[in-house]
Amino acid sequence: MPLQLIIVIALALIFDFLNGVHGSSNIVATVISSRAFRPPVALLIIGAAEFIGPFLFGVAVAKTVGAQIVDTRVITYNILMASLISCVAWNFLTWFLGLPSSPSHGLVGGLVGATVLGVGLSALRMQGLTKVLIALFITPLISFGFGYITTKLIFFLVRNATPRINNFFKESQLITAVLLALSQGSNDAQKTMGIIVLSLIIDKDMFAFSVPLWVIAVSAAGMALGTVLSGARLIRTLGSKFYRIRPVDSFSVQISSLFLMVASSLFGLPVSTTQLISSSIIGVGSAERLGKIRWNVANDILVSWILTIPATAALAAGVYWLLMRSTI
Repeated sequence: MPLQLIIVIALALIFDFLNGVHGSSNIVATVISSRAFRPPVALLIIGAAEFIGPFLFGVAVAKTVGAQIVDTRVITYNILMASLISCVAWNFLTWFLGLPSSPSHGLVGGLVGATVLGVGLSALRMQGLTKVLIALFITPLISFGFGYITTKLIFFLVRNATPRINNFFKESQLITAVLLALSQGSNDAQKTMGIIVLSLIIDKDMFAFSVPLWVIAVSAAGMALGTVLSGARLIRTLGSKFYRIRPVDSFSVQISSLFLMVASSLFGLPVSTTQLISSSIIGVGSAERLGKIRWNVANDILVSWILTIPATAALAAGVYWLLMRSTI
């Protein structure tokens, strides 16, 4: 096995692990903040569900990332290494700052930046890039709307309920959180699958895009491990800095995010779990009152989203330039 192939697969699994760290915080944050589960229990449950998820859904997202963003015939190991290094660096930076950024869009930005410098604009494929742009700009708005409408509907349905209804919202999160983790694990792990399959195509181990079982397994394991070992920085941002999450808020966020995540996985949209759940949290809080949201936190996250693709694209281009002058 060529050294470059080993390096690409190792970097892809590091990205996968960090994707689990970022992605799990989105689901676990509301569960923990609403006191539905203790942190260790929540992390283990979500981690197990994220491991199982990639085996249950198709590989539409993997095909988008691996075959529809850039021309597979001109991709090189250096392009993949530069893309992954830039994305991993961006993930570490946003984790350190406590900003829920999107590893998925960081990966896309890295691919675009390294490919444009290494091959040229002609190597980009608009079909996949269009899907990414839809996921970047449209799904957060839809998620906000879903969160707002879902919360209004729940408040209407339980308008005469006693405080004991909170027990229902707490206990129901076991089901909603697991379902959301299954779909999120599938969507996010498929991005790693797409990169690994691309590297196998470069090595001529594969001549058509398909995802071997071992690639699914290692991608699922990386996501699950990142989930179980995830830190508290991002969980604090999503779980408490927007506003104090109650059981009804957490339940609404999970219900509203679940449908979009499943639909995105089936249609091959590489969505950002961070964007979906953050937008849903804001929508849920706004349904009660606009003043409930700490809008300065929302503004910081929005800036992070906007910067992700251009920042990782520029960083990947720089890394690619360095790699071309190295001995790798």
